[in-house]
Amino acid sequence: MSDIIMINEQDYTEILQRAVALIEEARSNVARHVSVAVSNTYWNIGKLLHEKKLESKHGSQVVRRLSVDLKQRYPKMGMSPRNLWYMKTFFERYETADAKVQRAVALLPWSHNVLILSKDLSDSATLYYAGETVAKGWNRDLLLNAIKLKMYESDHPKQIDNNFESSLPATQAMYANEVFHSGYNLGFLGVTEPILEFELEQRLVEKIKLFLLELGKGFTFIGNQHTLEFNGKESRVDMLFFHRGLRCLVAIDLKIGKFIPEYAGKMNYYLSLLDRIERQEGENPSIGIILCAEKDHLDVELALEGMTKPIGVADYQLIIPKEELQRAITTEIQSFEEEKAKRTSLKGDNMEDEL
Repeated sequence: MSDIIMINEQDYTEILQRAVALIEEARSNVARHVSVAVSNTYWNIGKLLHEKKLESKHGSQVVRRLSVDLKQRYPKMGMSPRNLWYMKTFFERYETADAKVQRAVALLPWSHNVLILSKDLSDSATLYYAGETVAKGWNRDLLLNAIKLKMYESDHPKQIDNNFESSLPATQAMYANEVFHSGYNLGFLGVTEPILEFELEQRLVEKIKLFLLELGKGFTFIGNQHTLEFNGKESRVDMLFFHRGLRCLVAIDLKIGKFIPEYAGKMNYYLSLLDRIERQEGENPSIGIILCAEKDHLDVELALEGMTKPIGVADYQLIIPKEELQRAITTEIQSFEEEKAKRTSLKGDNMEDEL
């Protein structure tokens, strides 16, 4: 009788995780080799069409006939007329591009390449999106969202001070990174000297319209000092919002000083309460933003490490530059005048109806 090897649950879990990692790595390598082979084939077909000088006007019949014959032989290779034209575009677009760009797009699935070609991106933007796709395993939908959110334009100067990628689904994390900034300009508050957190909060509440403009589109203000009652205790969130696009509650904690790690733990607790007692069916996990006067990227990174709730840390600027103040005032005046004109027009229409 053979000996039975006993193994504890922790050791078995490690074996399972390593086996899964090896399989996933192998599958990834196979997919990458397949993508390269397909890209090379499509590149060469596109080159052939280019060399034969086939254009959409006088070459459409040739391409349609070619499509029919190729589909009969290779029904699963996607040889539609539209795809054949994309192959020609693929070759012509990258024929003279830098070798780095050529290698990057060769690694992508064909549907991703078609998407990038349809967006008419620059070489540098193409290189960025291709690299991110390969590194993060983006499917076509995630790539589309990244392009729509213009991540290439916003990613380079932005230093991410949140844990959204590890605590939210990929699509929502991408959107949340676009919605929330690493810093906010609160110059519209007219602050010229140090103030207490409560006073800062009160000023923000008084000028909530301007604060919402600074936060961005899609925010709805729920309230300040929002009370959360649980287990016989009360907790208060400085400011609570709902974001329509993200479909989640957004808690903001205001601090007049520099970020310290303890703030992250407190916010994590608030988000647990919000998700347990206020989050409604169909809504996504609540997001927390700690708004402080100053932050250190490394401190934020260490404080958020291992936390499962999505938390971001942003700093604020209280003294607004003159040019930005003028633009903000102009925008507000224009908005007021438009609202006034609309009310006058509606009033006139009502009077005519009465007559």
